[in-house]
Amino acid sequence: MIDPRLRTLRVLAECGTVTAAAEALHLTPSTVSQQLRQLARDLGVDLLQAQGRRVRLTPAARTVLRHADVLHAQWEQARADLAEHREGTSGQVRFCSVSSALAALVAPAAAMLRQEHPRLTVHMSERESDDAAQLLLARRADIAVFIPSAHTPAPGDTRFGQWPLLAEPQDLLVPAGHRLAAAGAARLADAAGEPWIGSPERSDQHQLMLASCSAAGFAPQIVHEAYEWFAVSALVAHGFGVGLVPRLAPLPPDDGTVRVPLLGEVVPVRRIVTCVRRGSERQPPIAHGLKALQDAAREHSGPAGTGTATPPATTHFHDHLDQSPEGATGD
Repeated sequence: MIDPRLRTLRVLAECGTVTAAAEALHLTPSTVSQQLRQLARDLGVDLLQAQGRRVRLTPAARTVLRHADVLHAQWEQARADLAEHREGTSGQVRFCSVSSALAALVAPAAAMLRQEHPRLTVHMSERESDDAAQLLLARRADIAVFIPSAHTPAPGDTRFGQWPLLAEPQDLLVPAGHRLAAAGAARLADAAGEPWIGSPERSDQHQLMLASCSAAGFAPQIVHEAYEWFAVSALVAHGFGVGLVPRLAPLPPDDGTVRVPLLGEVVPVRRIVTCVRRGSERQPPIAHGLKALQDAAREHSGPAGTGTATPPATTHFHDHLDQSPEGATGD
């Protein structure tokens, strides 16, 4: 078994503060601090440097982390090899996912697993994309489904294995009776003069809207802000503006809005990826979970229900972000 204090150090490096690491690990801050002091003493090196009320990982701590990442990946692979000696698929697989993907992808995948592998226990949790890395490292989740951003694991992060799950187009949401509602499709630039509903608390969605509108040649006039999709839908339905909504996002039926598929040179697309701890993907519960997710994603990979063709060019949120990790951690 791997020293659990190494996991604590990895989670601290990801979360940034002792308090956040303690919360992710379901420990007290004093326990986290004590574990790290003991680990430093046993290794004979300083792991943390005080900076006022904050701490920074030392170069020695970064060296320990590099080796810890390798050890944890090898241990995940060892568990996969040992699983070959057991009959049948049992155990547990834990999903964490953003809300729209939880409803459209994870829940159907879990239903498949329940039918095909009745001895396998499945747990699902709705979480923001930014929480994925710490939940995986803290072993509170086995498979994360998230929207890539500057605050999610970079594609080359050696601690994780990541695979594309779905490229999800955004639709323009307009009130029923709007001039663009009857056209069946529109270009993003057609809504340049409209008031817009923004979602600044959904940083991935907000940045995608800003980047896409900029690529289409205009800056959206954001007049109102809403976080939940039903709230965005209500504002649009009452004529307060238009907005972008992911195709998987559920909206109330007969809510007085119309989804207008976007065509042309700029079509906002939100990428959904699945992520696991590196080396764990061959463990039977996780492998079955990943396969079920891919099967569920294929159900949504075709064109929209309007029958529109896949657009020739897209704007991906992930393409507009700097994914450089931050070096400092705080207390």
